[in-house]
Amino acid sequence: MKISKGVEMLHIEFQEHIIHPTLLWDQEMAVLIDTGFPGQMEDLRVAMEKVGVPLDKLKVVILTHQDIDHIGSLPDILQQYGNTIKVYAHELDKPYIQGDLTLLKDGHLKNLPKGKVDDILKDGQELPYCGGIRIIHTPGHTPGHISLYLEESKTLIAGDSMYCVNGIIGGIHIPTALDIDEARNSLKKYLELDIESVICYHGGLSMDNINEQIQKVISEP
Repeated sequence: MKISKGVEMLHIEFQEHIIHPTLLWDQEMAVLIDTGFPGQMEDLRVAMEKVGVPLDKLKVVILTHQDIDHIGSLPDILQQYGNTIKVYAHELDKPYIQGDLTLLKDGHLKNLPKGKVDDILKDGQELPYCGGIRIIHTPGHTPGHISLYLEESKTLIAGDSMYCVNGIIGGIHIPTALDIDEARNSLKKYLELDIESVICYHGGLSMDNINEQIQKVISEP
């Protein structure tokens, strides 16, 4: 789904799951935010080609956090295009993504995906790609969870900090949040932003009175 010029919310299916990596692009390059489950590189390729962006245009991968449905296809992408792709993640989740530490939630699984993180991200950092990407450290779901804000289109890429249901922000997914108080506190950072659209990795897009919706989630007991 096109959010604005050069901003696309991808729709990827995996068994009973539907996930929404985000694709950013301009004339020079493409940026992929999260990589789906293991074995989904071909699904990503097809989804990108539908919007006219070939996978070999991908130059940057940003991982919102360490969970397997976000880092799953990173090894395959790096195996094919690793010499030309730069991978970013927050320093607190980097060792889990690289396999130096076992994934906090998915460590019981065999053959866990892992891939080298080239550069770490910090709260408030601005990446220069595709019109500018602001990094927001939003821990709680995992220690190194990040969200991204696109000022040009007033779009928030929320990762797993919140989920959506039928266009409405449903709240924080409590069963998968490692620290619910920290997760709720992280959402307060969003209130400082001028947001018109929110992309949730689970549930997709919300575009209606975003600040009011976020404030309601923060206030929930």
